[in-house]
Amino acid sequence: MVGADREPPAHAPLVVGVGNAFRRDDGVGPRVVQRLRELDARGELRLVEASGEGASLMATWRGERSVVIVDAARSHAAAGTVHRFDAAEVRLPSDFFHYSSHAFGVAEAIELARALGELPERLVVWAVEGGSFGAGRDLTPPVESAVDDVARRILAELPADLLPPGEA
Repeated sequence: MVGADREPPAHAPLVVGVGNAFRRDDGVGPRVVQRLRELDARGELRLVEASGEGASLMATWRGERSVVIVDAARSHAAAGTVHRFDAAEVRLPSDFFHYSSHAFGVAEAIELARALGELPERLVVWAVEGGSFGAGRDLTPPVESAVDDVARRILAELPADLLPPGEA
């Protein structure tokens, strides 16, 4: 049984899978969260899915110490290309996330939170380059191939100081 039989500790990192599962590659964030549910056997993570609306995202991470966001991107790189940003340290390239209908999305929410002094101490954004954002539930093959890689990389990066004592 995956860590579903126990509640993650309150200090556990929060992973937010952003996207719409009915718009092909836009569903990569929720798909990575699903994969993490399978891989997180010790229940080290708090996993949520979100639409990507900026104000809602800010409310989701408010008061959190460690947050990971996974979303689709469109930067004209090859579909399935994985980008990683330490958003607590650097600005996100806002043009990566403008395939969505949200005018106030991930990049804008992060920059507003930065201006307000409300960013989590640790905020990492994983962006998977999408190839198709039309109607449909299936990810394109290159994006589907990136799901497991991103999930495993997120688990490998869990900071030891955020895990319960004796779990590092």
